[in-house]
Amino acid sequence: MPVVSIIGRPNVGKSSLFNRLTGRREAIVDDMPGVTRDRLYGEAEWRDRKFYVVDTGGFLAKDEHAFVHGMRQQVRTALAESDVVLFMIDGREGPTWMDDDVADMLRKSGKPVIVVANKIDDSIHEDLVYQAYSLGFDEVIGISAEHKRNIYDLLDLVIEKLPKDEPMAEASSEVRVAIVGKPNVGKSSLLNYLAGEERSLVTDIPGTTRDAVDTSVTIGGVSFRLIDTAGLRRKSRIEDNIEYYSYIRTLQAIDRCDVALLLMDATEPFTDQDKKLASEISERGKGIVLLVNKWDLLGKKDELGDVMKRKLKDEMGFVSFAPLHFISALTGRGIQKVPELVLKVNGNRNSRIGTTLLNRLVRDILAFDRLPTDSRGRAFKIFYCTQAEIAPPTFIFFVNFPDLAEKAFENHMEKELRSLADFEGTPLRIFWRGKEEKSS
Repeated sequence: MPVVSIIGRPNVGKSSLFNRLTGRREAIVDDMPGVTRDRLYGEAEWRDRKFYVVDTGGFLAKDEHAFVHGMRQQVRTALAESDVVLFMIDGREGPTWMDDDVADMLRKSGKPVIVVANKIDDSIHEDLVYQAYSLGFDEVIGISAEHKRNIYDLLDLVIEKLPKDEPMAEASSEVRVAIVGKPNVGKSSLLNYLAGEERSLVTDIPGTTRDAVDTSVTIGGVSFRLIDTAGLRRKSRIEDNIEYYSYIRTLQAIDRCDVALLLMDATEPFTDQDKKLASEISERGKGIVLLVNKWDLLGKKDELGDVMKRKLKDEMGFVSFAPLHFISALTGRGIQKVPELVLKVNGNRNSRIGTTLLNRLVRDILAFDRLPTDSRGRAFKIFYCTQAEIAPPTFIFFVNFPDLAEKAFENHMEKELRSLADFEGTPLRIFWRGKEEKSS
C-alpha cells in the first residue's frame, strides 16, 4: 500500500488529522507543542483505496538550531519514504518562516504535496486559507481536523495524488517469503545463508539494513522470492525519523508475501515486538513460521526447546498453530529445514476441505457439542458450512443467529476445523452468515 505522511511544525494539528484519517484515537492531543512524542502509523481507506498514514510527530528542541535541523531531517525522511505528503500549517496563523523553509524543500522534491491549512473551523475563517498559497503549491485546502470540516474533500485530493494501483501479479510458481523481525536478530544473515551469498550488508548495528530487498533463489528445485526488510526497532527517540517508516516497510513486506518467517532472538524470545509482528502476520492471513535464532549461544538445548514450546502456547497462543523451529543463522544449524517448512506451510495455506467432510463435522457438532444460547432462550443452530476461499482457508457457517457465535465458540470451531486437515502454519478465517430455517 502507498504511504501518506503528515508533516509540519508542532501544534498545527497533525495528530488530530491522523486520528480523523485512520479512525483511531491513539495520539495524545494537547495544546503544548511537541506533545506527540512517538511515531504513529495506521491504515486508512477511502473510495476503495487503502493507504498507510504516518504522523511524523512534532518535537520541541531546546534551541532553535536543533529544532530546525530536526524539522529538516523529518521532511527529508518523509520525502524519501512517502507517495504523498500532507504539509500541515496553522490556517489561522498563516505560514511562518519555518513553514517557508519546509515548503522550499518540498518544492524541490517534485513529490505530490497537499497543503492542509488546519483550524479553519467555519466559513467565516475561509478567507484565511488564501494565505497558504504563498507557499507555492497548487493544492491547498482548508480543514478543521477537530470538527471534521472538509475531511472528505481532503481524502478525495489524496486519492487523486496516490500512484495508480499496481495490476494484480500473474500467478507465479515462486513462493514469496518475508523475513521479518527486530533489528540485529539475524534476518540478513538468514537471507544470506539461504541465498548463498553476501546479499545484504550485515553488521552488529541494529537497523543496518534499511531497505526491503528481494532475492530470487532456487532451493531443491523450488523457486523462492526472499523479501528482507529494515526490521522493527523498539520505539526510540523522536529524532531518529527514519524509524517512523521501518514498521510500515515490514508491513508492506508482509502484505507481499505468502509465508512470513518471524525471526526471534533465543536470548530474548516472545517480546512484545515479536507478538505484535505475529499478530500482524496472522491478521493479514499469511502463513507463518516462527524461527528462534542464535540457538548456538544457549546450553541444554533440548530442555530449553521444550520450555520455549510451552512458553509459546502461554504467551503467543494466538499463533500456536505455527511451527516453531530453532536455528543459528551464524553457523547454519537448522537452516536446511527452513525451505521445507515454508513449502509445507504454503501448501497448507492453499488447501481445501470438501463440503461433504465439512457438513459431516456440522452434524457431529449438532449431535455432541453444547451450542450457544442466550438469556432470551434463543438456541444457536448451524445449517451447513462451506469453504469459500484459500490463502488463507476461509469458511462460512450458515446459522440462524450469527450474533450468538461468540469468540470462545469460534475458537472451538477453529480447533474442530484444524482436526480435519493439516493447517499448521496458516491462520483460518471463519464467518457466520444468517439463514432462516425452512419451515416443513
